[in-house]
Amino acid sequence: MEKRKEGGFGELLRTIVYAVLIALVVRTVAYEPFSIPSGSMIPTLLVGDYLFVSKYAYGYSRYSLPLGLPLFDGRVFASEPERGDVAVFKLPTDGATDYIKRIVGLPGDTIQLIDGILHINDQPVERIERDAFTYLDAAGNVRALRRYTEVLPNGRSHTIVEMTDQGPFDNTPPYVVPEGHYFALGDNRDSSRDSRFLDEVGYIPFDNLIGRAEIIFFSVDGRIWEFWKWPNTVRLDRLFNRIE
Repeated sequence: MEKRKEGGFGELLRTIVYAVLIALVVRTVAYEPFSIPSGSMIPTLLVGDYLFVSKYAYGYSRYSLPLGLPLFDGRVFASEPERGDVAVFKLPTDGATDYIKRIVGLPGDTIQLIDGILHINDQPVERIERDAFTYLDAAGNVRALRRYTEVLPNGRSHTIVEMTDQGPFDNTPPYVVPEGHYFALGDNRDSSRDSRFLDEVGYIPFDNLIGRAEIIFFSVDGRIWEFWKWPNTVRLDRLFNRIE
C-alpha cells in the first residue's frame, strides 16, 4: 500500500513537471499570451483584451526566452516584420517592459508627422475619415475621438483615432530609422508613448521584437478574475478576432 502511494505521488509530480515543460516550450517557440493594460492601441486593442502573440513570426532572440536569458546574441530563424504589423517588443530603454505598437517605419525610412498625417519617406500616408469613436477612459470619463482608416504604402490598412491634429506630437521633426531598427506608433495617436518619444521608447532594435500579435482569445471590460460579472463584462464580439 505504501509503495502504491509513493508511486502515485511520483507519477503526479512527473505529470506536473512535464506539463510545465510543455507549457514553457510552447510559450517560448510558438505562442505567448499577452494582456492589454492601456488604451494606446485603441480601437484595434482595448484594455482588457487578451491575445496570442506568435513567437516564431520574426524568429527568436534572447527576449524569446523566459526572463530574457542572455544565452545567445542576435536572432535565429530571423524573419523581418512587415509595415503594419502589430508587434510586441521589449522597451529599448530598459530591456524589460513589454510594449505593443504598430510597425510603420522600416530600416532606412524617414518618418514624420505633419498636422497629424503620417509621412513615410516624404510621402503622406492616405488617411480616410470615418465615423466618431467614443469610449470610457480609465477614470470613467467619456472620450470622443475621430476615427480614420490609414492606408500604408504596402496597401495594408488599419484604423486609428485622433483627438486633434495639433497635439504635441502631431507635428514632429523627421525621424531617420537606423539600420536594424524599426519605428512604431500607437493607433490611439494622441494617447500613445511610442517611437516619437526618443528618450522613452525610440527606435526598436530587431533583437527586441518578441512576436506579432495574431488573435484576441478573450476580452473583458473589467477585472478578469471577477468571473461572476462575465455575463455583463465579456466582449463576445471581440473573441477570436484576428488582429489587423
